[in-house]
Amino acid sequence: MVSRDRRITVVARSVRLVPVLLASALAATACGGGVHGTPGGSGVRDPYFPKAGNGGYDVTHYGLRLAYDPGAHHLTGTATLTARATQDLSAFDLDFLGMEVEKVTVGREAARWNRAGQELTVRPHDDIDRDETFRVTVRYSGAPETVTDPDGSREGWLRTADGALALGEPTGSMAWFPGNHHPSDKAAYDLTVTVPRGLRAVSNGELRGERTERGRTTFVWHCGEPMAGYLATLAIGRFDVGRSAAGDLPMYTAVDPAEAAASRPVLKRIPEVLRWAERRFGPYPFSSTGAIVDRAAEVGYALETQTRPVFPGAPDLTLLVHEFAHQWYGDSVTPESWRDMWLNEGFATYAEWLWEEDHGGRSAQETFDALYSGAHFDTEEAGEEIWEFPPADPPSAARISDPPVYWRGAMVLHKVRQAVGDDRFFSILKGWAAKYRYGNAGTADFTAFAERQAPGADLRPVWDEWLYGDGKPERV
Repeated sequence: MVSRDRRITVVARSVRLVPVLLASALAATACGGGVHGTPGGSGVRDPYFPKAGNGGYDVTHYGLRLAYDPGAHHLTGTATLTARATQDLSAFDLDFLGMEVEKVTVGREAARWNRAGQELTVRPHDDIDRDETFRVTVRYSGAPETVTDPDGSREGWLRTADGALALGEPTGSMAWFPGNHHPSDKAAYDLTVTVPRGLRAVSNGELRGERTERGRTTFVWHCGEPMAGYLATLAIGRFDVGRSAAGDLPMYTAVDPAEAAASRPVLKRIPEVLRWAERRFGPYPFSSTGAIVDRAAEVGYALETQTRPVFPGAPDLTLLVHEFAHQWYGDSVTPESWRDMWLNEGFATYAEWLWEEDHGGRSAQETFDALYSGAHFDTEEAGEEIWEFPPADPPSAARISDPPVYWRGAMVLHKVRQAVGDDRFFSILKGWAAKYRYGNAGTADFTAFAERQAPGADLRPVWDEWLYGDGKPERV
């Protein structure tokens, strides 16, 4: 119990302190000091990968310095991220799985950090103000991991007979460098990679430098256009390298010697495919092109890694067309979330149909009709399974690459074509690639865009029955 006199003293002292404390708080705020930031969120609430990406900042550039020893399966790395804070930050997260973190700095100051699962939480020495540009550098090393997706496929860091292959869709990029690994945060990249002499390191964009000293070769790669983390790649091994041009574009191909003979007839058609794609989709969005063909049959899939798609063996022409169509649809115009995967795969699949239509094969209508009737022809995955769920709403992370996303997604586009006519449809394809060039867009953006481009057409049945509807739509 406090005596009455004691209570009066405490109250009087408190009253006198209020103005002083208030003034101190205001001064601290004005000077940028004090505790004013909050932690950025871990994850951006993606419907299928809720921990992917992070809140509170936007990365504009990745500078990666890597060295890999295939024999020891050991990677050392220094990743420097340049980012802009989108809120006042007292801490922020990076997606990073495996390996050991040795040091983290923000600006020139050492930062505290801790790890939990795929989250590397960084606590800078001083809070970061909203709209402030900052740099975080992470030094790390160890044996990079292979990631198994919910659908059972493998990505991340994949060892090969003579090196490694790094692939990232949807979340594997966090296995070899820390970052904001969600498609909604795109950035420019510079990679400097050192490997034992005799091996090559091939990545996205343009090769800016190559030097060998003391038994090791360093390669410098630059990708200046914005790129989502899952589209970054790194192939290390023995490759036959081709340097040529596709029109005005520098073209760099890297092919495992065992796949060279089988790959050559298809890869030489890259310039032809790009000329055709530009007529259909608009200007090629990047400053270079090429391909990587590795000896990696166990991977089981090709990937549209930006500027330089990866093939796990010699591709056929249809697969080449598919992966190059992704340079417009998926790489330049990147999905807002993994729910929008059909905007990647439905578009690239329809590009296959268009290529065949334009080169003396089946028309897109004939392909559509065969799929609707249940015919398979050369599409092993197509059948009744394409009606299992609507392409815009896969039931789980394990299903985002299932047949409905590809084949029924392409059928959605054909129904749009039927509804609006060829002229408007091809204007929609080009306009979509132009409007969201280097950006992100979702399904609602596409439906709204198509409706604006074809104001007299009734597209509601296409969305309701083919894009979002359950089961097999009635044939109209």
